[in-house]
Amino acid sequence: MFITSREKSIIDLVMKTSGKHTPHSLASYLHVSVRTIQRDLKAVENILTTFDLQLKRTTDDGLIIDGKDEQIFKLIQQLYQVHPTDETPEEKKLQLLVTLLHEGSFFKTQVLAKELGVSVTTLSSYLNDLTDWLHRFSVDLTRKRGVGIHLSGNEANMRKALATYLLFHFHEELLESLYLLQKNNQIDTPVLGYFSAANLTVIDERVHHLFDRGQTRLADNDYLGLVVHIAITIQRVENGFVLEDSIEKQTESTQAFQLIDQLCEELKTTLSIPLTNKDVHYLAVILKGSKLQNSETVDYDSIMLSQIIKNIIQDVASQLNVDLSRDFSLFQGLLAHMEPAIFRIQHQMGLFNPLSDQINKKYPMLFMAVRNSLDKELPDIDFSDDEIAFIVLHFGSALLMNEEKTTIHAVIVCPTGIGTSKMLASRIQKEFTEINSVEIKSIKEIEKSNLNRFDIVISTVRLPFDDLHYILVSPLLSDEDIQMIRSFLQSNIQQLTNHTAYTSNANKASNQKRSSLRDVLQEMKDVQKSIEAIMDHFRLHRKQADTYQQVLQQMLAELECKQLVEEAEPILDKLAAREKMGGLGIPRTNMGLYHCRHEGIKELVFQVCHLEKPCLIKGMDGKNVEMKNLLLMLSPEKLSIKEQEILSLISTSLIEDDYAMMIYSSSNEAMIRGKLEDLFSEYLQNKWIKE
Repeated sequence: MFITSREKSIIDLVMKTSGKHTPHSLASYLHVSVRTIQRDLKAVENILTTFDLQLKRTTDDGLIIDGKDEQIFKLIQQLYQVHPTDETPEEKKLQLLVTLLHEGSFFKTQVLAKELGVSVTTLSSYLNDLTDWLHRFSVDLTRKRGVGIHLSGNEANMRKALATYLLFHFHEELLESLYLLQKNNQIDTPVLGYFSAANLTVIDERVHHLFDRGQTRLADNDYLGLVVHIAITIQRVENGFVLEDSIEKQTESTQAFQLIDQLCEELKTTLSIPLTNKDVHYLAVILKGSKLQNSETVDYDSIMLSQIIKNIIQDVASQLNVDLSRDFSLFQGLLAHMEPAIFRIQHQMGLFNPLSDQINKKYPMLFMAVRNSLDKELPDIDFSDDEIAFIVLHFGSALLMNEEKTTIHAVIVCPTGIGTSKMLASRIQKEFTEINSVEIKSIKEIEKSNLNRFDIVISTVRLPFDDLHYILVSPLLSDEDIQMIRSFLQSNIQQLTNHTAYTSNANKASNQKRSSLRDVLQEMKDVQKSIEAIMDHFRLHRKQADTYQQVLQQMLAELECKQLVEEAEPILDKLAAREKMGGLGIPRTNMGLYHCRHEGIKELVFQVCHLEKPCLIKGMDGKNVEMKNLLLMLSPEKLSIKEQEILSLISTSLIEDDYAMMIYSSSNEAMIRGKLEDLFSEYLQNKWIKE
């Protein structure tokens, strides 16, 4: 039996006092946090199950062990004989992985077994598990009789393998350690037996400072992942392990590279670590494969990907016989998710989803529908079950969202991913009709929030707050989780309703209608304003210039004269910066789409300029495009959801079919204006008149 000394102490105390000890009193007695005790109680429950015993709670939260006397006697006998260890098998395997990665090659089996404090047989089992794990990252672990154990692979893959192992198996421990360090708690030993606590503190501060002040906000999982990758990079560099020349390099003008370059310069100064340009490129790849926290920050000039996502949504909806054409939130979520997902797959970055098997079993038809659509629209990209499961969560959220009507305010703390949190919010609102709204927050946001305005706090991970009452659930909301939430609601009716001003059902319905009507009217105003702006400012220009940059300058100067933009120069710089990040030429056409958001832009603008002298520009697929028609799409920095939807509608319509491409590249103002009118008319017909 595997048991830690603290778990053994908990069982001893509960058996001796039977009902007198609570999680809080155990935490005080054993000098640990309540959160740590709650985690240990899960392991204790598993141990008791093997003896046909149960850990139960009294009405005062006291703990008792329930079961037959002979089974309790067997447990006592077993506990007397067992020698507890304070390291789990995963911790032992982490220690083994770190040893193999940092202390050279050709270890003798007997030496390693003695160092880990395990038998040769147990070590062999650990090595088998690590061999399978490392193989996913193209790192080979070989064992030769008389020679020893050897690791071979490139440095970048070794860093990725170690980082993913830590994030996969020690996610909660890493979060807890970061929280303690943020609160200036002293950690004397290396975090997880590997990371320098001082380095980890500095890295977390710098990463948080860099991403908290900018527009690029990372999802919780990816924030933690970036911190871990940076910490491993620093640890490896300090130990003399350098990246090979063959490492893939990112374009230095990309936002990912510039952010990481700035971060590494700060870390080099603060920690005196000789990070190289290769390390910056390696970490830029990690950042580029990360998910954004806010899908609304995605620009809509990724028209190739936008069209693919639109096709995927239509295809999945067709397979399931549902209508998802009006769900712009689904489109936004997938647009934010897919680009980093494709990047991760192409660069073999090994993203693992611990929920993929559960998602596949729970939503088999949706899983198959999404796989069919991905195979059809992106045949050259091999999506793993783990990646498909994340996409399924986005669709699962959309399919459940429309069914909710409720009256209690809940907040979800969910750092496992954007799609997961949306899915959980939808499931909760579906299962509990009394819940009116569900907000989703990260752990950092929950620290700054006023939790008194929420009636119930639900989390998918253990939170590092001893004074916060919350309900811990699986991201997929099991039947047991549903019962736990229902029990909480039933037990706290008075507290949940003491701030509610009750009215008659008629008044309540009337208020809901008025609120709903105001929302609809505001959306209609946003749509009207957006469409009128596009149609009022649409022009087809014909200009002669030596370069397309001069054409852009002339078009912006005219917009400045009409007071549609404040200053042309900053916007021109923004367009140039966007072009450096990737091609803007539309493949299989003679068009280029130049687009940006800027605070100096007053209204939505969409214009076309026919170039008398064609220009060669880089296409969105990396190949050159001969541009004869320059499309300019400008928008203010802050946009409503409906304004974003109108821009997305235009950008995806550019390549929806051959006829549309012919119209936009026709240099005929009347035909393009007619196309826009038809596009908006169809949108209004589907979005408003049908509804």
